[in-house]
Amino acid sequence: MITSEAVERALHDLFIVAEGTKLRREDRKKSVEVAALLGEIERHRKDALLVDAAAGKAYVGLVGAALLGFSRIHVIERKATRIAACEAAAARLGKRIELGLAAGDVGDSACWPEAPEVVVALHACGAASDAILDAASRAGAKWMYVVPCCYAASVPFAAAAEAKADALGMPRQAEVRRRFILSLVDAERALRLEAAGYEVTITAFVPPTVTPHNLLFRARRVREPGRMREAAARLARLRA
Repeated sequence: MITSEAVERALHDLFIVAEGTKLRREDRKKSVEVAALLGEIERHRKDALLVDAAAGKAYVGLVGAALLGFSRIHVIERKATRIAACEAAAARLGKRIELGLAAGDVGDSACWPEAPEVVVALHACGAASDAILDAASRAGAKWMYVVPCCYAASVPFAAAAEAKADALGMPRQAEVRRRFILSLVDAERALRLEAAGYEVTITAFVPPTVTPHNLLFRARRVREPGRMREAAARLARLRA
């Protein structure tokens, strides 16, 4: 079992260069989330191609290499400075890995390898989560572990969810309305994945005290025609 303490030590070894410097409070908090996500993927083959999408500094991918032994990591991140930080951290691993670095948008198919075994995305902001689900599906990913973040107006189904709330006469009280809209957004995501051939489970991977954005989309590519047709029909009704 991977613990948050082990993740903290790995993050410190990989990313803290200046002597005497400690992890930031937000990094210690994120170590709980990284540990939980690593617990999800540790059963996969360690020579499987692992894609860390909207990766930031690739905490999940590189700590997965350090603690679980993943040897093939592909990082997708649009900010060049974070790509550079990832490359520097990989040099501190103390072992050779096959590292692919794609500096670009997660929605760009050119950034994706073909048929990756495992795709992880921890807190891809707003519409980036949707772009990852769609791009990973197009790439033929076998498994996805995606934790969405910040349900902003840029999320593709957000405007439609707002319109449905108005049409149903949902009250303006923020907590009631917000939960309804978030549920519709996540329902559309789940059905979109199922219509594309994935078996989907959604679970709270850490307590809400760690992060309010604690839903993990776990998806396995099965391509079952009947299930795909049913999901496509449900998706059409939801979007209507």
